[in-house]
Amino acid sequence: MDPTLQTFENDVWWIALIKVLGVFVLLLLLTLFTINYERKVVARMAVRPGPNQVGPKGWLQSLTDGLKLPFKEEIIPRTADKVIYFIAPVISATCAFTAFSVIPFGPVVSIFGQQTALQVTDVPVSVLVVLACASIGIYGVVLAGWASGSTYPLLGGLRSSAQMISYEVAMGLSIVAVFMMAGSMSTSQIVAAQANGREVSLFGLEFTAPGWYAILLAPSFVIYAISAVGETNRAPFDLPEAESELVGGFHTEYSSFKFALFFLAEYINMITVSALCTTLFLGGWRATWPITLWSGANTGWWPMIWFLSKVLLCLFVFIWLRATLPRMRYDQFMRFGWKVLIPVNLVWILLLATVRVLQTSDLGSQTRWTLIGAAVLVVVLVAVLWPSGKKAAAGPSLADQVAARPQGSFPLPPLDLQVPPSPRAVRQVAQRQPADASSASEKSEV
Repeated sequence: MDPTLQTFENDVWWIALIKVLGVFVLLLLLTLFTINYERKVVARMAVRPGPNQVGPKGWLQSLTDGLKLPFKEEIIPRTADKVIYFIAPVISATCAFTAFSVIPFGPVVSIFGQQTALQVTDVPVSVLVVLACASIGIYGVVLAGWASGSTYPLLGGLRSSAQMISYEVAMGLSIVAVFMMAGSMSTSQIVAAQANGREVSLFGLEFTAPGWYAILLAPSFVIYAISAVGETNRAPFDLPEAESELVGGFHTEYSSFKFALFFLAEYINMITVSALCTTLFLGGWRATWPITLWSGANTGWWPMIWFLSKVLLCLFVFIWLRATLPRMRYDQFMRFGWKVLIPVNLVWILLLATVRVLQTSDLGSQTRWTLIGAAVLVVVLVAVLWPSGKKAAAGPSLADQVAARPQGSFPLPPLDLQVPPSPRAVRQVAQRQPADASSASEKSEV
Protein backbone atom coordinates (compact mmCIF):
# COMPACT_ATOMS: atom_id res chain seq x y z
CA MET A 1 0.00 0.00 0.00
CA ASP A 2 1.33 3.44 -0.92
CA PRO A 3 1.75 5.84 2.01
CA THR A 4 -0.25 9.07 2.21
CA LEU A 5 0.00 12.10 4.48
CA GLN A 6 -2.66 10.57 6.75
CA THR A 7 -0.51 7.47 7.23
CA PHE A 8 1.98 9.39 9.36
CA GLU A 9 -0.74 10.91 11.55
CA ASN A 10 -1.63 7.45 12.88
CA ASP A 11 1.90 6.52 14.02
CA VAL A 12 2.24 5.94 17.76
CA TRP A 13 5.19 7.55 19.51
CA TRP A 14 7.27 4.41 19.89
CA ILE A 15 6.94 3.58 16.19
CA ALA A 16 8.19 7.07 15.35
CA LEU A 17 11.10 6.58 17.77
CA ILE A 18 12.01 3.26 16.17
CA LYS A 19 12.03 4.85 12.71
CA VAL A 20 14.20 7.77 13.89
CA LEU A 21 16.74 5.39 15.45
CA GLY A 22 16.60 3.18 12.37
CA VAL A 23 17.38 6.09 10.04
CA PHE A 24 20.21 7.23 12.35
CA VAL A 25 21.81 3.78 12.39
CA LEU A 26 21.25 3.35 8.64
CA LEU A 27 23.04 6.64 7.88
CA LEU A 28 25.98 5.71 10.13
CA LEU A 29 26.34 2.31 8.45
CA LEU A 30 25.99 3.83 4.99
CA THR A 31 28.68 6.39 5.86
CA LEU A 32 31.12 3.69 6.96
CA PHE A 33 30.31 1.69 3.84
CA THR A 34 30.56 4.68 1.47
CA ILE A 35 34.01 5.70 2.75
CA ASN A 36 35.40 2.22 2.09
CA TYR A 37 33.35 1.95 -1.11
CA GLU A 38 34.95 5.14 -2.40
CA ARG A 39 38.48 4.09 -1.49
CA LYS A 40 38.10 0.71 -3.16
CA VAL A 41 36.47 2.06 -6.33
CA VAL A 42 39.09 4.82 -6.72
CA ALA A 43 41.84 2.28 -6.11
CA ARG A 44 40.39 0.00 -8.77
CA MET A 45 40.17 2.87 -11.25
CA ALA A 46 43.77 3.88 -10.47
CA VAL A 47 44.96 0.23 -10.77
CA ARG A 48 46.35 0.04 -7.24
CA PRO A 49 45.43 -1.84 -4.05
CA GLY A 50 42.92 -0.20 -1.77
CA PRO A 51 42.25 -0.94 1.92
CA ASN A 52 43.00 -4.63 2.39
CA GLN A 53 44.42 -5.12 5.89
CA VAL A 54 41.72 -4.41 8.49
CA GLY A 55 38.87 -6.90 8.47
CA PRO A 56 37.77 -9.16 5.58
CA LYS A 57 39.38 -7.62 2.49
CA GLY A 58 39.79 -4.33 4.34
CA TRP A 59 36.05 -3.64 4.87
CA LEU A 60 36.55 -2.69 8.53
CA GLN A 61 39.04 0.09 7.73
CA SER A 62 36.37 2.83 7.93
CA LEU A 63 35.19 1.53 11.31
CA THR A 64 38.69 1.69 12.77
CA ASP A 65 39.19 5.20 11.37
CA GLY A 66 35.89 6.31 12.90
CA LEU A 67 36.87 4.88 16.30
CA LYS A 68 40.33 6.42 16.11
CA LEU A 69 39.30 10.02 15.38
CA PRO A 70 37.51 10.81 18.69
CA PHE A 71 40.56 9.64 20.68
CA LYS A 72 43.08 11.80 18.83
CA GLU A 73 44.46 14.94 20.46
CA GLU A 74 42.27 18.00 20.00
CA ILE A 75 44.09 21.22 19.15
CA ILE A 76 42.14 24.49 19.36
CA PRO A 77 43.77 27.68 18.01
CA ARG A 78 44.28 30.48 20.55
CA THR A 79 42.61 32.98 18.24
CA ALA A 80 39.49 30.84 17.72
CA ASP A 81 36.05 31.91 18.86
CA LYS A 82 35.47 28.98 21.22
CA VAL A 83 31.64 28.98 21.17
CA ILE A 84 31.22 29.27 17.39
CA TYR A 85 34.19 26.93 16.87
CA PHE A 86 32.27 24.24 18.80
CA ILE A 87 28.81 24.90 17.33
CA ALA A 88 29.85 24.88 13.64
CA PRO A 89 30.45 21.11 13.23
CA VAL A 90 27.32 20.36 15.28
CA ILE A 91 25.23 22.45 12.86
CA SER A 92 26.64 20.62 9.82
CA ALA A 93 26.09 17.15 11.28
CA THR A 94 22.60 17.90 12.67
CA CYS A 95 21.31 19.34 9.39
CA ALA A 96 22.74 16.38 7.48
CA PHE A 97 20.78 13.92 9.65
CA THR A 98 17.58 15.99 9.69
CA ALA A 99 17.33 16.24 5.89
CA PHE A 100 16.89 12.47 5.61
CA SER A 101 13.74 12.48 7.76
CA VAL A 102 11.40 13.08 4.79
CA ILE A 103 13.00 10.61 2.38
CA PRO A 104 10.73 7.59 1.65
CA PHE A 105 12.52 4.26 1.32
CA GLY A 106 9.59 1.86 1.24
CA PRO A 107 5.80 1.40 1.25
CA VAL A 108 3.53 0.74 4.23
CA VAL A 109 4.75 -2.28 6.23
CA SER A 110 3.91 -3.93 9.52
CA ILE A 111 6.26 -3.26 12.48
CA PHE A 112 5.27 -5.12 15.66
CA GLY A 113 1.69 -5.27 14.44
CA GLN A 114 1.50 -1.56 13.59
CA GLN A 115 0.97 -0.44 9.99
CA THR A 116 3.44 2.32 9.18
CA ALA A 117 5.34 3.70 6.18
CA LEU A 118 9.10 3.25 5.77
CA GLN A 119 9.64 6.97 6.19
CA VAL A 120 10.10 9.02 9.34
CA THR A 121 7.54 11.66 8.37
CA ASP A 122 6.04 13.48 5.42
CA VAL A 123 4.54 16.94 5.01
CA PRO A 124 3.02 18.73 1.99
CA VAL A 125 6.33 20.60 1.45
CA SER A 126 8.82 17.81 2.19
CA VAL A 127 11.24 18.74 -0.59
CA LEU A 128 11.46 22.27 0.81
CA VAL A 129 12.45 20.74 4.15
CA VAL A 130 15.44 19.10 2.48
CA LEU A 131 16.43 22.38 0.81
CA ALA A 132 16.04 24.22 4.13
CA CYS A 133 18.33 21.75 5.89
CA ALA A 134 20.89 22.15 3.11
CA SER A 135 20.71 25.94 3.46
CA ILE A 136 21.22 25.87 7.22
CA GLY A 137 24.08 23.38 6.81
CA ILE A 138 25.97 26.11 4.92
CA TYR A 139 26.19 28.06 8.18
CA GLY A 140 28.25 25.25 9.70
CA VAL A 141 30.87 25.50 6.98
CA VAL A 142 30.97 29.30 6.93
CA LEU A 143 31.11 29.67 10.71
CA ALA A 144 33.83 27.03 10.95
CA GLY A 145 36.04 29.01 8.59
CA TRP A 146 35.38 32.30 10.40
CA ALA A 147 35.66 30.98 13.98
CA SER A 148 39.01 29.25 13.40
CA GLY A 149 40.85 32.58 13.46
CA SER A 150 43.10 31.54 10.58
CA THR A 151 43.53 32.72 6.99
CA TYR A 152 43.07 29.50 5.02
CA PRO A 153 39.87 28.39 6.82
CA LEU A 154 38.45 31.90 6.32
CA LEU A 155 39.12 31.70 2.58
CA GLY A 156 37.52 28.26 2.47
CA GLY A 157 34.46 29.53 4.33
CA LEU A 158 34.08 32.49 1.96
CA ARG A 159 34.36 30.21 -1.05
CA SER A 160 31.82 27.86 0.42
CA SER A 161 29.30 30.60 1.16
CA ALA A 162 29.34 31.65 -2.51
CA GLN A 163 29.59 28.19 -4.03
CA MET A 164 26.96 26.33 -2.02
CA ILE A 165 24.41 29.14 -2.22
CA SER A 166 24.94 29.54 -5.98
CA TYR A 167 24.48 25.87 -6.77
CA GLU A 168 21.60 25.56 -4.35
CA VAL A 169 19.73 28.06 -6.54
CA ALA A 170 20.30 25.84 -9.58
CA MET A 171 19.27 22.77 -7.60
CA GLY A 172 16.06 24.40 -6.42
CA LEU A 173 15.14 25.47 -9.94
CA SER A 174 15.75 21.95 -11.27
CA ILE A 175 13.21 20.59 -8.78
CA VAL A 176 10.50 23.05 -9.90
CA ALA A 177 9.89 20.94 -13.01
CA VAL A 178 9.22 17.92 -10.79
CA PHE A 179 6.65 19.89 -8.78
CA MET A 180 4.90 20.91 -11.99
CA MET A 181 4.64 17.34 -13.26
CA ALA A 182 3.77 15.62 -9.96
CA GLY A 183 1.46 18.37 -8.70
CA SER A 184 2.84 17.99 -5.18
CA MET A 185 5.89 18.77 -3.03
CA SER A 186 5.37 15.70 -0.84
CA THR A 187 8.11 13.13 -1.40
CA SER A 188 5.75 10.16 -1.01
CA GLN A 189 3.35 11.66 -3.56
CA ILE A 190 6.18 12.33 -6.02
CA VAL A 191 7.19 8.65 -5.81
CA ALA A 192 3.56 7.63 -6.39
CA ALA A 193 3.36 9.93 -9.43
CA GLN A 194 6.22 7.98 -11.07
CA ALA A 195 4.55 4.60 -10.60
CA ASN A 196 3.42 4.11 -14.20
CA GLY A 197 3.61 5.80 -17.54
CA ARG A 198 1.06 8.46 -18.38
CA GLU A 199 -0.95 9.30 -21.47
CA VAL A 200 0.10 12.68 -22.88
CA SER A 201 -1.63 14.69 -25.61
CA LEU A 202 0.46 17.38 -27.28
CA PHE A 203 -0.33 19.21 -30.52
CA GLY A 204 -2.89 16.56 -31.38
CA LEU A 205 -0.44 13.68 -30.81
CA GLU A 206 -1.16 10.95 -28.26
CA PHE A 207 1.74 9.08 -26.65
CA THR A 208 2.70 7.41 -23.38
CA ALA A 209 5.32 9.31 -21.37
CA PRO A 210 7.76 7.29 -19.23
CA GLY A 211 7.24 7.08 -15.50
CA TRP A 212 10.65 8.17 -14.27
CA TYR A 213 11.21 11.90 -14.28
CA ALA A 214 14.89 11.30 -15.09
CA ILE A 215 13.67 10.46 -18.62
CA LEU A 216 10.65 12.71 -18.88
CA LEU A 217 12.50 15.70 -17.36
CA ALA A 218 16.02 14.92 -18.59
CA PRO A 219 17.31 18.55 -18.52
CA SER A 220 16.20 18.95 -14.90
CA PHE A 221 17.84 15.64 -14.00
CA VAL A 222 21.18 16.64 -15.55
CA ILE A 223 21.13 20.07 -13.87
CA TYR A 224 20.24 18.51 -10.51
CA ALA A 225 23.10 16.00 -10.80
CA ILE A 226 25.64 18.76 -11.53
CA SER A 227 24.26 21.02 -8.81
CA ALA A 228 24.34 18.20 -6.26
CA VAL A 229 28.08 17.74 -6.81
CA GLY A 230 28.66 21.47 -6.30
CA GLU A 231 26.33 21.60 -3.29
CA THR A 232 28.17 18.80 -1.48
CA ASN A 233 31.67 20.22 -2.21
CA ARG A 234 32.77 17.09 -4.01
CA ALA A 235 35.44 16.85 -6.72
CA PRO A 236 35.77 18.42 -9.23
CA PHE A 237 33.93 21.15 -7.28
CA ASP A 238 35.73 20.67 -3.93
CA LEU A 239 37.06 24.24 -3.92
CA PRO A 240 36.23 25.05 -0.24
CA GLU A 241 38.57 22.17 0.73
CA ALA A 242 41.19 22.61 -2.00
CA GLU A 243 44.29 21.18 -0.32
CA SER A 244 46.54 22.40 -3.13
CA GLU A 245 45.88 26.03 -2.22
CA LEU A 246 43.98 26.14 1.10
CA VAL A 247 45.71 23.29 3.02
CA GLY A 248 42.36 21.78 4.02
CA GLY A 249 39.92 24.62 3.56
CA PHE A 250 37.34 25.54 6.16
CA HIS A 251 38.22 22.64 8.51
CA THR A 252 42.01 23.12 8.48
CA GLU A 253 42.10 23.99 12.21
CA TYR A 254 39.78 21.17 13.28
CA SER A 255 40.89 17.86 14.72
CA SER A 256 39.64 14.90 16.74
CA PHE A 257 35.86 14.51 17.13
CA LYS A 258 34.98 17.90 15.58
CA PHE A 259 36.78 16.97 12.38
CA ALA A 260 34.96 13.63 12.44
CA LEU A 261 31.63 15.50 12.52
CA PHE A 262 32.54 17.45 9.36
CA PHE A 263 33.68 14.22 7.72
CA LEU A 264 30.41 12.55 8.73
CA ALA A 265 28.32 15.50 7.47
CA GLU A 266 30.01 15.45 4.05
CA TYR A 267 29.23 11.79 3.42
CA ILE A 268 25.71 12.00 4.83
CA ASN A 269 25.06 14.95 2.52
CA MET A 270 26.23 12.79 -0.39
CA ILE A 271 23.81 10.06 0.70
CA THR A 272 20.97 12.57 1.16
CA VAL A 273 21.29 14.19 -2.29
CA SER A 274 21.57 10.70 -3.81
CA ALA A 275 18.42 9.60 -1.96
CA LEU A 276 16.63 12.79 -3.04
CA CYS A 277 17.71 12.17 -6.64
CA THR A 278 16.33 8.63 -6.37
CA THR A 279 13.06 9.96 -4.95
CA LEU A 280 12.55 12.80 -7.43
CA PHE A 281 13.90 11.35 -10.66
CA LEU A 282 14.49 7.57 -10.40
CA GLY A 283 11.12 6.35 -9.22
CA GLY A 284 11.97 6.22 -5.52
CA TRP A 285 11.70 2.83 -3.85
CA ARG A 286 9.81 1.24 -6.75
CA ALA A 287 11.50 -1.55 -8.67
CA THR A 288 12.44 -1.29 -12.32
CA TRP A 289 11.72 -3.60 -15.20
CA PRO A 290 12.17 -6.63 -15.34
CA ILE A 291 11.87 -6.87 -11.53
CA THR A 292 8.34 -5.47 -11.82
CA LEU A 293 7.29 -8.66 -13.62
CA TRP A 294 7.18 -10.16 -10.13
CA SER A 295 3.93 -9.06 -8.52
CA GLY A 296 5.44 -8.75 -5.03
CA ALA A 297 8.40 -6.57 -6.03
CA ASN A 298 6.91 -3.37 -4.57
CA THR A 299 5.44 -4.84 -1.41
CA GLY A 300 6.84 -5.51 2.03
CA TRP A 301 10.50 -4.82 2.76
CA TRP A 302 11.76 -5.58 -0.75
CA PRO A 303 11.46 -1.95 -1.97
CA MET A 304 14.14 -0.93 0.54
CA ILE A 305 16.63 -3.04 -1.45
CA TRP A 306 15.71 -1.32 -4.72
CA PHE A 307 15.97 2.08 -3.03
CA LEU A 308 19.44 1.40 -1.58
CA SER A 309 20.62 -0.01 -4.93
CA LYS A 310 19.68 3.26 -6.69
CA VAL A 311 21.37 5.30 -3.94
CA LEU A 312 24.58 3.29 -4.29
CA LEU A 313 24.46 3.82 -8.07
CA CYS A 314 24.29 7.60 -7.52
CA LEU A 315 27.17 7.40 -5.02
CA PHE A 316 29.20 5.52 -7.61
CA VAL A 317 28.82 8.50 -9.96
CA PHE A 318 30.19 10.79 -7.21
CA ILE A 319 33.21 8.52 -6.84
CA TRP A 320 33.68 8.18 -10.59
CA LEU A 321 33.82 11.96 -10.99
CA ARG A 322 36.40 12.26 -8.22
CA ALA A 323 38.64 9.65 -9.83
CA THR A 324 38.30 11.12 -13.33
CA LEU A 325 38.03 14.92 -13.44
CA PRO A 326 40.56 17.52 -12.26
CA ARG A 327 39.51 20.39 -10.00
CA MET A 328 38.05 23.40 -11.78
CA ARG A 329 39.20 26.97 -11.34
CA TYR A 330 36.97 28.98 -9.03
CA ASP A 331 36.02 31.60 -11.62
CA GLN A 332 35.15 28.87 -14.15
CA PHE A 333 33.04 27.11 -11.56
CA MET A 334 31.03 30.19 -10.57
CA ARG A 335 30.62 31.28 -14.20
CA PHE A 336 29.28 27.85 -15.08
CA GLY A 337 26.70 28.00 -12.29
CA TRP A 338 25.39 31.53 -12.86
CA LYS A 339 25.74 31.86 -16.65
CA VAL A 340 24.92 28.32 -17.79
CA LEU A 341 22.96 26.23 -15.29
CA ILE A 342 20.56 28.89 -14.00
CA PRO A 343 19.65 30.44 -17.44
CA VAL A 344 19.16 26.99 -19.00
CA ASN A 345 17.01 26.01 -16.02
CA LEU A 346 14.79 29.08 -16.38
CA VAL A 347 14.29 28.53 -20.12
CA TRP A 348 13.47 24.86 -19.52
CA ILE A 349 10.88 25.73 -16.85
CA LEU A 350 9.20 28.26 -19.17
CA LEU A 351 9.15 25.71 -21.99
CA LEU A 352 7.69 23.04 -19.73
CA ALA A 353 5.06 25.45 -18.40
CA THR A 354 4.06 26.28 -21.98
CA VAL A 355 3.69 22.59 -22.81
CA ARG A 356 1.56 22.03 -19.70
CA VAL A 357 -0.73 24.93 -20.64
CA LEU A 358 -1.11 23.59 -24.18
CA GLN A 359 -2.02 20.16 -22.79
CA THR A 360 -4.80 21.48 -20.57
CA SER A 361 -6.24 24.19 -22.86
CA ASP A 362 -8.57 23.76 -25.80
CA LEU A 363 -6.76 25.64 -28.55
CA GLY A 364 -7.45 25.64 -32.25
CA SER A 365 -4.94 24.29 -34.73
CA GLN A 366 -4.12 27.81 -36.00
CA THR A 367 -3.30 29.01 -32.47
CA ARG A 368 -1.13 25.95 -31.81
CA TRP A 369 0.89 26.43 -34.98
CA THR A 370 1.28 30.13 -34.14
CA LEU A 371 2.74 29.20 -30.77
CA ILE A 372 5.03 26.64 -32.39
CA GLY A 373 6.24 29.26 -34.89
CA ALA A 374 6.87 31.75 -32.09
CA ALA A 375 8.90 29.17 -30.18
CA VAL A 376 10.99 28.36 -33.26
CA LEU A 377 11.55 32.09 -33.87
CA VAL A 378 12.78 32.56 -30.30
CA VAL A 379 15.22 29.66 -30.68
CA VAL A 380 16.55 31.08 -33.96
CA LEU A 381 17.00 34.55 -32.45
CA VAL A 382 18.86 33.14 -29.47
CA ALA A 383 21.12 31.13 -31.78
CA VAL A 384 21.85 34.18 -33.94
CA LEU A 385 22.37 36.67 -31.12
CA TRP A 386 24.35 34.31 -28.90
CA PRO A 387 27.88 35.69 -28.50
CA SER A 388 30.48 33.86 -30.52
CA GLY A 389 33.48 32.17 -29.00
CA LYS A 390 35.96 34.49 -30.76
CA LYS A 391 38.40 36.18 -28.45
CA ALA A 392 38.52 39.94 -28.30
CA ALA A 393 41.44 41.78 -29.86
CA ALA A 394 44.55 41.65 -27.73
CA GLY A 395 45.26 44.83 -25.78
CA PRO A 396 48.63 46.44 -25.14
CA SER A 397 51.28 44.27 -23.52
CA LEU A 398 52.42 44.68 -19.94
CA ALA A 399 55.64 46.41 -21.03
CA ASP A 400 53.67 48.92 -23.13
CA GLN A 401 51.33 49.64 -20.21
CA VAL A 402 54.30 50.25 -17.88
CA ALA A 403 56.01 52.53 -20.40
CA ALA A 404 52.83 54.59 -20.80
CA ARG A 405 52.58 55.36 -17.08
CA PRO A 406 53.99 58.65 -15.78
CA GLN A 407 57.24 58.48 -13.88
CA GLY A 408 56.90 58.05 -10.14
CA SER A 409 53.21 57.13 -10.24
CA PHE A 410 53.47 54.08 -7.98
CA PRO A 411 56.01 51.26 -7.49
CA LEU A 412 55.79 48.17 -9.68
CA PRO A 413 56.84 44.58 -8.94
CA PRO A 414 59.70 43.12 -10.97
CA LEU A 415 58.49 42.24 -14.45
CA ASP A 416 60.33 38.90 -14.34
CA LEU A 417 58.39 38.04 -11.15
CA GLN A 418 61.60 37.37 -9.22
CA VAL A 419 61.31 38.41 -5.58
CA PRO A 420 64.43 40.23 -4.31
CA PRO A 421 66.38 38.41 -1.58
CA SER A 422 65.55 39.18 2.03
CA PRO A 423 67.98 41.27 4.18
CA ARG A 424 68.85 38.16 6.14
CA ALA A 425 69.92 36.33 2.98
CA VAL A 426 72.01 39.35 1.90
CA ARG A 427 73.82 39.35 5.28
CA GLN A 428 74.51 35.62 5.05
CA VAL A 429 76.03 36.02 1.58
CA ALA A 430 78.17 38.94 2.80
CA GLN A 431 79.45 36.88 5.74
CA ARG A 432 80.40 33.98 3.48
CA GLN A 433 82.32 36.14 0.98
CA PRO A 434 85.35 36.97 3.29
CA ALA A 435 85.67 33.31 4.20
CA ASP A 436 85.56 32.27 0.56
CA ALA A 437 88.18 34.92 -0.34
CA SER A 438 90.61 33.76 2.41
CA SER A 439 90.30 30.12 1.38
CA ALA A 440 90.93 31.06 -2.25
CA SER A 441 94.11 33.01 -1.30
CA GLU A 442 95.40 30.03 0.72
CA LYS A 443 94.85 27.73 -2.25
CA SER A 444 96.73 30.12 -4.54
CA GLU A 445 99.74 30.24 -2.15
CA VAL A 446 99.89 26.47 -2.02
